[in-house]
Amino acid sequence: MAYGQSAYRETTPRGAANPWAVGATVAAGAFMMVAGAFEAIQGFAAILQDDFFVVGSDYAYEIDVTTLGWVHFVMGIIVIVTGVGVLSGILWARIVGMVLVSLMAIANFFTIPYYPVWSIVVIAASLLVIWSLATHSEEDRRGTIMR
Repeated sequence: MAYGQSAYRETTPRGAANPWAVGATVAAGAFMMVAGAFEAIQGFAAILQDDFFVVGSDYAYEIDVTTLGWVHFVMGIIVIVTGVGVLSGILWARIVGMVLVSLMAIANFFTIPYYPVWSIVVIAASLLVIWSLATHSEEDRRGTIMR
């Protein structure tokens, strides 16, 4: 084994899918669908009753809750659809997924004063999803995640 090579690469056939990358991508697609649903529900709640969300302390960014609700609602629906695409093994879904999850993390930054723990959890999980979508093998690129 040459320096810098892993034992996994030597024992698997060339072009075979890395099970960690496949598992992480499947988990990322599932997380996208669940997180998208939560985002849509959170956005819908903010649209229906914007005075439900109350800021506990002064916050540097003052944003209209109804507008933020529409952003979360629309983004949540698009993230769900993209998550289905990721689970289907579609390459464009991974690329769009990385962009959308990045935007979802930014949108959750603005909800920190309303839901501090949940927002930070979503931001951290979003970073994990971005990593998962960025790491995939040649077989994954050919769209064979789920057979």
